[in-house]
Amino acid sequence: MDKDKIKELYLNTSKHSNYQILPQKIAELIDIPDNKIISRFEKERLAFIKSKVNFIGKKVLDIGGNSGYFSFEALDLGANSVTHIEGNTEHSDFVKNMALLTDSNINTINTYFDFNEILKDEYFDIVFNLNVIHHLGDDFGDQKISKEKALQTMSETFKYFENRCGTMIFQMGFCWKGDRNELLFENGTKLEMIDFIKNAVAENWDISSIGIAESDNEKTVYNDLSPENIQRNDELGEFRNRPIFILKYRK
Repeated sequence: MDKDKIKELYLNTSKHSNYQILPQKIAELIDIPDNKIISRFEKERLAFIKSKVNFIGKKVLDIGGNSGYFSFEALDLGANSVTHIEGNTEHSDFVKNMALLTDSNINTINTYFDFNEILKDEYFDIVFNLNVIHHLGDDFGDQKISKEKALQTMSETFKYFENRCGTMIFQMGFCWKGDRNELLFENGTKLEMIDFIKNAVAENWDISSIGIAESDNEKTVYNDLSPENIQRNDELGEFRNRPIFILKYRK
């Protein structure tokens, strides 16, 4: 596929289109205008992640990988291979063709990850599970599930990766199915989310780090959790209030 057709795949409109920026070398390769890309603070999140996680020689899984920012960056950080799973066909095709164009070791799978049977027998050193599970009942799973049952099911998704993962990099939203009128936690606070994750992973995982977004001279930086930054900061908006969890499986 030529560059113009790959560019069209990225620019096509969908629910989660242009949800990630592209690595600079790829954006330049297919000439994507900056005003067509909506940043979700990928560079800032990656800066925190790579300060905590060693990717060299690792086998990586990127769940709900969208247009592949974290997949391609993982390879640039030394990962041996990446499996990119994305339910949106255009995003998946974009990553597949861009991987071919750049000779990147990325295996693309076009499906929504249901934390059930997919890749059940494979082990991954590192899993990106970023901003996926709050779409349960929407992008994947039972469409008629109640919010209470959905929360229970979300907490059980970590069980899927027991003995199948060394490190998980995790984020989730405060709103169920992306609906700002459906808070998953009563007060929508970081503390509530942190407690939820602590309870969900207590049996088999350790939380090695929690990254919190802060504003520093009008720039966004993710710092380690502290008594000062645990409070919700509405000036940052909903997305930047989502903590980044670095989880280590307790073998």
